[in-house]
Amino acid sequence: MKSGRYVLGFIMVGLLLQGCAFIRGNYGEELRQGDITTIQKGISTRADVAAVLGAPDRIVEANSREIFHYYHYDIKSGSVLIFSRTNIKSDDTFVIFDGAGIVEEVVAGKRKGPLEFQFWPFDWPFHYWPFH
Repeated sequence: MKSGRYVLGFIMVGLLLQGCAFIRGNYGEELRQGDITTIQKGISTRADVAAVLGAPDRIVEANSREIFHYYHYDIKSGSVLIFSRTNIKSDDTFVIFDGAGIVEEVVAGKRKGPLEFQFWPFDWPFHYWPFH
């Protein structure tokens, strides 16, 4: 019986010593909305787009069209004892070229606000409180 208490004590001490960690990171270059609006459908070329937005993060070919994909990720992660939470925000922009290398379409994902840090891992019970 005494050894069971020691094992339980070691487990409790191990859980309490895990501590906490908070991490934030960015991946990819953030594009400015003003730069995206300078791209003109039917007029801008691959070279024009690369001059304004820089080299694409990824180039995809689909349906005999070339697609420049630009992305930016914002990541926030926190861990307290055995609870953890990770939030990821992404901004994607696709520039689609026709067979001649002229811009056919520009698709920019909806920009989201900055990530909020959430200390509690699952928004419960705080999410449901009346004064929240």
